[in-house]
Amino acid sequence: QVQLVESGGGLVQAGDSLRLSCAASGRTLSGYSIGWFRQAPGKEREFVGAIDWRGISIYNADSVKGRFTISRDNAKNTAYLHMNSLKPEDTAVYHCAAGPGRWGMNYKLGTEYSYWGQGTQVTVSS
Repeated sequence: QVQLVESGGGLVQAGDSLRLSCAASGRTLSGYSIGWFRQAPGKEREFVGAIDWRGISIYNADSVKGRFTISRDNAKNTAYLHMNSLKPEDTAVYHCAAGPGRWGMNYKLGTEYSYWGQGTQVTVSS
């Protein structure tokens, strides 16, 4: 079992930056791919990006357009979502998820991930 806990959310102004953390316990994350998703009120869950077990990042270009980056620190058993130039439309609950790393993984698909965190709220004011 892997337990994931997100942190780092909050209320910020447009243009600000935040770094979200996804801390894991129960098992090492080194063999897992980590996805970041977000869900705004009244909207479907949206894939933000992922980092695979090798450390290669994949992004939803349509939504983040070079503003967000994902990293991981296996020594700390933690993954990060670095968000810059935040916009009001980035307001959402952000979740991280972990799935066993494998070739051909569809990172945008929620069912690829075995474990999910409870989420952290990010609110961007204009």
